[in-house]
Amino acid sequence: MRDETKCLHAGYAPKNGEPRVLPIVQSTTYVYDSAAEVAAIFDDPTKGLCYSRFGNPTVMAVEEKIAALEGGVGAMCTTSGQAAVLLSVLNICKAGDSIISTAEIYGGTINLFAFTLKKLGIECIFVDKKSSDEEIKAAFKPNTKLVFGETIANPALTVFDIERFAHIAHEMGVPLIVDNTFATPIFCKPFEFGADIVIHSTSKYMDGHAVQIGGVIVDSGKFDWTNGNFPDLTEPDESYHGISYTESYGNMAYIIKARMQLMRDFGVYPAAHSAFLLNLGLETLPVRMKQYSENAMIVAKYLQNSPAVEAVHYPGLETDENYPLAQKYLKGCCGVISFNIKGGREAAAKFMDNLSLASNEVHVADIRTCVLHPASETHRQLTDEQLAAAGIDGGMVRLSVGLENIDDIIADLEKAFASVL
Repeated sequence: MRDETKCLHAGYAPKNGEPRVLPIVQSTTYVYDSAAEVAAIFDDPTKGLCYSRFGNPTVMAVEEKIAALEGGVGAMCTTSGQAAVLLSVLNICKAGDSIISTAEIYGGTINLFAFTLKKLGIECIFVDKKSSDEEIKAAFKPNTKLVFGETIANPALTVFDIERFAHIAHEMGVPLIVDNTFATPIFCKPFEFGADIVIHSTSKYMDGHAVQIGGVIVDSGKFDWTNGNFPDLTEPDESYHGISYTESYGNMAYIIKARMQLMRDFGVYPAAHSAFLLNLGLETLPVRMKQYSENAMIVAKYLQNSPAVEAVHYPGLETDENYPLAQKYLKGCCGVISFNIKGGREAAAKFMDNLSLASNEVHVADIRTCVLHPASETHRQLTDEQLAAAGIDGGMVRLSVGLENIDDIIADLEKAFASVL
């Protein structure tokens, strides 16, 4: 197991006379003595910094820290979690390819996969993660390039069987990409169970304070890109003077291609100040995750006993169908709970309108308690069939338990439940 303390200090280790906190390098560009030096860096950005569209010292220090936390060989930050998901796919897919994803994922990712990628010529085949291995393998096509899932699904709160899907993906010659946002590397390290690429919306627990949007892609360095299925990584890249990423960069081929090619062209790189704020959140991540989990467990048990609640979805509960997988993959559960209120959409809306401490907002995994109605908010673009496949009904409420006093959180819920009983 990795030393969490060492990982949290990776990326910036101040020396004698240097500032204790991570410096903010607020610059778009970097000066060199000769045209030859700049030309060499444009040929290969790993040899130095030339422009903050794809590399900045402050951001790179945070990337190194996150890579260490996940146990990867490298990481690349992005301006949002959605950008991280998009680039993680586009790095190995092009028009005419297909991908496989479990159906129980974040609504924004479903929309990205089902509609936007389709417009780019990339097909997404959604599978039920309860399907047999044979049924999942049957969804593969000769052009399938990856498998995607979420460690803890948002908002269904189901747990992804990482090891099983990694085995299937590898048998079919493709990598497994896992969104580890809700678990964070504090509670789960997907690479230890066979995942190849991990992504995060750092806007959530990693940041913790809801002060900025961000994302990150982390490369395990373990997948064999030379298996014949990924010529864009093995064959010469004409946009970079014929570089073969696997030949030049070995086990870092995937993450370096993402930076040299995609970040160069899309420019979805965070600002230095954003990385500085993210780093502040990372420094308290282990302590906060422990408290989120403790508070959420108390709330989940309270909800189980409420006469207004039909069902509670929280993998930390022994009665939850995902409890066995949670015991295998998670060292603790996140602060997010989904539950179904009796009375459907109308009752859910009334309950949420009568909360005082918890705020109704399109966010999650904050230090403050908040609620959301997935069917009419984050997942409103989905059809009824897609909502059902994602494990969502009209009465579902997503509750993100914060770090407030647990008695105050329970009192707020009791007041709101009184309005619907």
